[in-house]
Amino acid sequence: MICIPVVATTNEAALAQMERSAPLADCLELRIDRITDCDLEQLMNGKRTGMRILVTNRRADEGGGFAGTERQRIELLKHAVALGADYVDIEARTAKPLLRELVAQIEKHKGRTRWIISYHDLQGTPSEGALKKRFDAYTRTGADIVKICTYAREMDDNLRVLGLIPYARKKDRTIIALCMGEKGRISRVMAPLLGSYLSYASLEKGAESAPGQLTIGEMKEIQQILHAAGTEEH
Repeated sequence: MICIPVVATTNEAALAQMERSAPLADCLELRIDRITDCDLEQLMNGKRTGMRILVTNRRADEGGGFAGTERQRIELLKHAVALGADYVDIEARTAKPLLRELVAQIEKHKGRTRWIISYHDLQGTPSEGALKKRFDAYTRTGADIVKICTYAREMDDNLRVLGLIPYARKKDRTIIALCMGEKGRISRVMAPLLGSYLSYASLEKGAESAPGQLTIGEMKEIQQILHAAGTEEH
């Protein structure tokens, strides 16, 4: 499933990006941490029928732009749940009382929103053992999906992160695993082939939500090439 992040700075621009992105993607990620004076209700009303919406309010120390308090950040995610978001993304480093509040809100609305617990390392990629330890800890939170995203400084970093996907599948867990940065681009191609739940691709150059992100055009072109190559083999 390909997800296009909506990274506009105003509601009007976000609605325009949503309209352009919807025909190209399986899911849209509303990066509300980037939107000044975000009107989440207006954005959710702009959702096309059948389009899945992921709402993310990324904290600054994990690459986001939210400038308010942690309380304000979580209240916006709780509002997204009340409005019927298909997914919300919450950082694993969020204070436990606030995390519990978000989960309670999801349960209050009969679990129609799935929650992603996420971890981003903007500096590098931990060891294989450390990554698996994090994954195991995050699954114990009860999250529907675990997301682990690190920065690739060496090509081998991709192998460690991508190795989490078969590890998760053996445990019957859902995972999003990829690497950021120029050297992490290959992980964005390989992750969906291995079974990563979501793959992120920008609408166009300059609209990336993270370093190393491919555009939706590039992603689909690569997928078509790989599909054609697989068809020729048979």
